[in-house]
Amino acid sequence: MKITVALLILLVLFLPNTFAEDYTRWSLPEGVVARLGKGNIEAVLYSPDGARLAIRSSVGIWLYDTETYRAVALLGGHTNWVRSVSFSPDGKTLASGGNDTMRLWDTVTGEQKRAFTGHKYEVHTVAFSPDGKTFAGGSYDKTVRLWDTETWELKHTLTGHTDLVYSLAFSSDGTTLASSAENSTVLLWDTETWELKHTFNEEMARLAFSPDGKTLAITSAAGPEERVELRDTVTGKYKKTLTGHTDWVTRAVFSPDGQTLASASWDKTVRLWDTETWEHKGTLTGHTAWIDAVGFSPDGRTLASGSYDGTVRLWDTETWEPKRTLTGYTDGSASVAFSPDGTTVASGGGYSDKTVRLWDVKTGEQKRVLTGHTAGVYTVGFSPDGQTLVSGSRDKTMRLWDTETGRHKLTLAGYTTVVFSPDGQRLVGRSSDGMVRFWDTETGEQQQVLTGHTEGVKSVRFSPDGRTLASGGRDGTVRFWDTETSEQRQVLTGHTGVVYRVSFSPDGRTLASGGRDGTVRFWDTKTGEQQQVLTGHEEGVTSVWFSPDGRTLVSGSTDRPVRLWDIVTGRDRQVFIEHPQGVVSLAFSPGGVTVATAGKWDKTVRLWDIETGEQKRVLTGHTREVYSVVFSPDGKTLASGSRDGTVLLWKVAD
Repeated sequence: MKITVALLILLVLFLPNTFAEDYTRWSLPEGVVARLGKGNIEAVLYSPDGARLAIRSSVGIWLYDTETYRAVALLGGHTNWVRSVSFSPDGKTLASGGNDTMRLWDTVTGEQKRAFTGHKYEVHTVAFSPDGKTFAGGSYDKTVRLWDTETWELKHTLTGHTDLVYSLAFSSDGTTLASSAENSTVLLWDTETWELKHTFNEEMARLAFSPDGKTLAITSAAGPEERVELRDTVTGKYKKTLTGHTDWVTRAVFSPDGQTLASASWDKTVRLWDTETWEHKGTLTGHTAWIDAVGFSPDGRTLASGSYDGTVRLWDTETWEPKRTLTGYTDGSASVAFSPDGTTVASGGGYSDKTVRLWDVKTGEQKRVLTGHTAGVYTVGFSPDGQTLVSGSRDKTMRLWDTETGRHKLTLAGYTTVVFSPDGQRLVGRSSDGMVRFWDTETGEQQQVLTGHTEGVKSVRFSPDGRTLASGGRDGTVRFWDTETSEQRQVLTGHTGVVYRVSFSPDGRTLASGGRDGTVRFWDTKTGEQQQVLTGHEEGVTSVWFSPDGRTLVSGSTDRPVRLWDIVTGRDRQVFIEHPQGVVSLAFSPGGVTVATAGKWDKTVRLWDIETGEQKRVLTGHTREVYSVVFSPDGKTLASGSRDGTVLLWKVAD
């Protein structure tokens, strides 16, 4: 049930009150020259003394000073996203769990103190006992392991779950450990004997003890999801169910004085409950996307909530008014584009981010944030002169921005995917209603409306001379349009399903189209006649791209192989099959000697030599699916966008 949406990551490292170094260049994967964005928010946690706020994100753990609310460190090292974090009782150590390792960090210096293994599979949850003498880790290997924090010897292994261990929590007096599994069990263990005390039936439950240890609050990813269930930890009996949220309750936490329970939900709210009467006390609103993290400060004066809107909000628990908002976190970049001169990259935030961000390619610094969209940004593009940026959003608007000042110039309603004409004077947008519209980029006036597709338009491209527009639609057709007269020149039929992508050859004489039917088709752009049908893909063709010399076409599919085709013979030149579950994006380098492919599920970007078919490099660093790749105009930088919320800039040689 839990969806982790990917967000952009800005790696920031502060010494007290000062920047230690360029934050985008710290703790980078090998081969990466910069990382953009701070990442999606997974959890928030205060240190016991209240001096630090830990924010678990998609590539590491951010530590904030709660006096200045500046980041003091980013803790990296895990090769996948961090599943769980926990402070030691004295606040000097932070534990993190991810993959099959657990890591211990010094919260003052940010240095890694220890990394140790023992679990066979990924560590999903970690917790310290209240006295700090025991450290627990729960894993996909279905076990809970307990270590002595003095000797770091393994003390016990608890085997009672039949599925991955999802959550761990010690009672405040340390006499009970609660563990939950992804299937339908919550187990309560006696920490003296490590015997099983109680078993509850809850699936994928998150757990929280009341300060007196007598109540366990359980939120579950199994229906009914819009509630918090309370259990008596002594008798194991059901106590009460708290309802009121309108969507999945992701987490609940007690205040230090035990008088308030806060519950966070996908309904974008935090609800507050009186623990004496269990009546609803109030609701905190302001987040614009679901909330998956909530935690009280040790003194109980502040509540932190982390949302997929890219913010952590801090609330005053006396007035329940917002105190401060920590920003920079954002969900996955849905698209990236370089400016024509290669000095700027634009990223559009997907899902709930709603922003377009401009980044300096050389320094990796964020230059500007363009806000105004009310839903996720799914496409961005530069005008040919680089002075205007267009963004298309799920809010069904396109916005034009001045790239120097960030000033919003125009808003065009109704369309989500946009392309500039080669001369930069016109903008074309496609939509789900089957229409294609042209606008004047200076005035924003609508110039033309192209009608003909009977279902939504999936892809539009201008010919190199700008006189022809090609469109591919859900109706299975490819259409050519005269961009001066708006007349439909040809309707090309042959695909037996949705046409996902269209692409002109560099000389403009040939159009390639890729469809759900697994074929790549070549069309004569003058006559509209079908020239060739390339078969070999077993699933839909998601991307097609001509080489700069026009002699080769590369195609990617949701099946495994990436295929290089000889344009003249229509035969496979090379077949790349290293991505285990298909490719969603690919690109030719400007020099035409390298193809970059993005693996959706294996989280890698791979570079291929098109002459030999050999894999040149595997770029690893993303922790979630990679959705897009693009080369800079000079071929020296490759940008990759991922669901982990990052755009990584890789130094490459064309």
